[in-house]
Amino acid sequence: MAKTNPKVTARRKRVQRIRVKIFGTNERPRMSVYRSNKHIYAQIIDDVHHKTLVAMSSDSKIFDDAESINKCEKAKKVGLLIAEKAKAIGIDKIVFDRGGYLYHGRIKALSDGAREGGLEF
Repeated sequence: MAKTNPKVTARRKRVQRIRVKIFGTNERPRMSVYRSNKHIYAQIIDDVHHKTLVAMSSDSKIFDDAESINKCEKAKKVGLLIAEKAKAIGIDKIVFDRGGYLYHGRIKALSDGAREGGLEF
């Protein structure tokens, strides 16, 4: 039987604790963030209707030519791009769900990029 990594288990517990307090509505959807070793993913979710409204990641084709950009700069660009997409469909206020990660580094860069793009947390 495979053992579960204690870091993964601890993060899952943090996610559950956070999700009790954070809920995305139609007027103010939730921006969920996932961070892997190479990429960062963000999606804006309406929890009432269980729908993903907008999604963006550093794994998309936009970042194929930008090999020299470091991960923090990619995260900031993802934040700017998701804010641009959200503005296009009429979303300007969101609830930020950091996904169990510390508000530091790439997570902070993504949220700063989204704020610069015009989203209000």
